[in-house]
Amino acid sequence: MCGLAGIFDLRRRSAIDETVLREMTSALRHRGPDGEGFHVEPGLGLGHRRLSIVDLSSGAQPMENEDGSVVVVFNGEIYDYQPLRRSLERAGHVFRTVSDTETIVHAWETWGTGCLEHLSGMFAFALWDRNRQQLFLARDRLGKKPLYYSITSQGELIFASELRGLTVHPRFKRTFSVTALEDYLTYGYIPDPRSIYDAAKQVPAGHYLLLERGASVPMPQCYWQPRFGSATVAEDEATDELLQGLTKCVERRLVADVPLGAFLSGGIDSGTIVALMAGLRSDPVATFTIGFDDGSDETPFAAAVATKYATAHAAERVGIDYIDAAREQAAIFGEPFADSSSVPTYQVSRLARKHVTVALSGDGGDELFAGYRRYQWHLLAEGMRRYLPSAVRRRAVGGLARMYPKLDRAPRWLRAKTTLTEISLDSALGYYRTAARILDEERRQLFSETTKQQLDGYDPSARIGSLMDEAETDDPLARAQYVDLKTWLVGDILTKVDRASMANSLEVRAPLLDHTFVEWAMRLPRSLLLRHGQRKYILRRAAERLLPQDVIHRPKQGFARPLKDQFRNGGAVRLRERLLRGAIPDSGYFDLATVSRWIDEHDRGVFDRSNALWALLVFEGFLQAPASSA
Repeated sequence: MCGLAGIFDLRRRSAIDETVLREMTSALRHRGPDGEGFHVEPGLGLGHRRLSIVDLSSGAQPMENEDGSVVVVFNGEIYDYQPLRRSLERAGHVFRTVSDTETIVHAWETWGTGCLEHLSGMFAFALWDRNRQQLFLARDRLGKKPLYYSITSQGELIFASELRGLTVHPRFKRTFSVTALEDYLTYGYIPDPRSIYDAAKQVPAGHYLLLERGASVPMPQCYWQPRFGSATVAEDEATDELLQGLTKCVERRLVADVPLGAFLSGGIDSGTIVALMAGLRSDPVATFTIGFDDGSDETPFAAAVATKYATAHAAERVGIDYIDAAREQAAIFGEPFADSSSVPTYQVSRLARKHVTVALSGDGGDELFAGYRRYQWHLLAEGMRRYLPSAVRRRAVGGLARMYPKLDRAPRWLRAKTTLTEISLDSALGYYRTAARILDEERRQLFSETTKQQLDGYDPSARIGSLMDEAETDDPLARAQYVDLKTWLVGDILTKVDRASMANSLEVRAPLLDHTFVEWAMRLPRSLLLRHGQRKYILRRAAERLLPQDVIHRPKQGFARPLKDQFRNGGAVRLRERLLRGAIPDSGYFDLATVSRWIDEHDRGVFDRSNALWALLVFEGFLQAPASSA
């Protein structure tokens, strides 16, 4: 895994400020502690930080073709690079290394932008072709690796793996985007293509940018979309195909010239990955787990899998002060990010890095196989919508929802206000409410009048409706999964894992998110995902062949320690100090009376405001962070 940065003069071939390029690249040194490299020519500068994984001796970047006319900087891994290399050699290309990076150079020479169809892996890269005078920026299909860019006042396109690579540039404008702030408080992250800064955008997952000097900057072009089908397959056949396909995905991710292990959380996703790894290796798999002493401990389940497969298991108990940890998030993410499970993810990455350089994870299982509880509620609401005319839903059900009390502390099935509200809305808005961390009516209370005016009616829910229309399927579960693949997976899950692991100079690979396996899973009948109230049905069937029964049938627990207890009593005093003095009041974005009331309501147990208070704490830490961190 690596970090990349660059400067491209869109207007002319002027000299590149190498000092600035080095500062941009140095800001990413945590992504690549093993070395750095640069390529500079008139109008172009490329920088690279390397975390050595494959071809330790000759895989340094930037990497060129035979005559030096094509040069690339690359972050990620190409898992099919060996057969791809053989194909390119047959076409006459000469390789000077055994690195996967070099296949990108020659694939571009052969297929141009079509090279992306031949690359299987996780990647973000910048490729310069001097003969064509083109700069090619690309990001992998599912968005495992990040890529940000901005255009300065002097017509330079600057780009980097993380925002901190842009913010150190002296002409980068650090003006916050108020719509991105709205997105952040809605979802807990900022969906691509936005960032927290008006001046910076993300190349969306599955997209590329092709730039030419003297031409206007084009919109990113999509080269891959999730496509759901309805293949007819028997349950036993699907189970066999799942295990065979996933075994191949795991095997492709075992290629490394450095120590390699796996995260083991105690669930079926990571447990299945570890079981398949154990069947492919002769030496014990190194596995890593962290636990807590607050009732959310998963270490016994992880230990059961570790014992079954005789792994070299490392488990560590940690105590986390989330109020202090909130200020560390800006240094890790470079912008506000409110998924609190990022804190334990950072801790398990730190533990793993003591032993290995690469770790496999079980990320993707919930999105592919319908593991989230919200999918069940969405289908329940959809069933009700089919039988109730829209006018009845809006007036009668919606009216009942408004009268019903808000019962945050009750079990989900007793929180009828939430359920009734979802049923009263159309499909997209109903699902939007299940995904939102802070609902619209609450955010309106939170913002200051000035912020509301600046938002000018911006509606973060519109993205969900647009994506559902784009999904090219009428199946309600598939439409919800499509939304999550395009938003939650890339914006939250993969962002969390990338930044938390790379902050520890650890590469994480996700076999379940091999794009060929994703495409296979999207063709499965939805009845094999959710059956008789059981989520991830077909994955559980497959896991029954590999894992202990108590691991397979345990309730889904999640990886994040609950916040609500830490934000009460003495924690509430600390929250008032953080949120009602200093950066938050000075920002002018928020209504302080609402913030104060929310702290009090949470402290007294009237409402669970932990998600909102955590998001505000993280934003406060971001406001406090120095330019080199945020």
